[in-house]
Amino acid sequence: MAEKISINRCTNANVYVNGNSFLGRADEITLPQIKAKMSEHKAAGLLGSLEYFAGVDKLEAKFKWNSFYPDLLKQAANPFQAVKVQVRASLETYEGGSRISQQKLVVYLTGQFRDLPLGTFKQSDNVELESNMSVTAVKMEINDDEIIELDLEANIYKVNGEDLLAQYRSNLGI
Repeated sequence: MAEKISINRCTNANVYVNGNSFLGRADEITLPQIKAKMSEHKAAGLLGSLEYFAGVDKLEAKFKWNSFYPDLLKQAANPFQAVKVQVRASLETYEGGSRISQQKLVVYLTGQFRDLPLGTFKQSDNVELESNMSVTAVKMEINDDEIIELDLEANIYKVNGEDLLAQYRSNLGI
């Protein structure tokens, strides 16, 4: 007998900016990609080159808005003010064609908007506004279970609740 597989689906989300819901106002949200910087290590006696973790690349998020929202535009216009963004979704699990569970998926972002979108206009279409965010901290939870937390300014990198940089911070005296 074939083993049933579980399929996870996440097909919609809502975005909050500084605690205010933007339900129905964002057409697309692109969350940061956490990408490790790797440093090459070459040494006498080694057969080849190795790569080791050397930090994390800059984090960026992108938002496509479907119209002008003055409260959002005012926040995006100030590159000196950190903004807190929360993206909330429902992660559904299916087995044998039936939905068997729903879990809360939440991503928290802190950063500054890098640009102020003034729009693209097309006849009979919604205005397209795209804003990019430079992210300094990101945290993802599924059903309150911490998957990852990364805070570049505080040197925090946690995976599954384990603080991977605790000894590093201690070694630096911070």
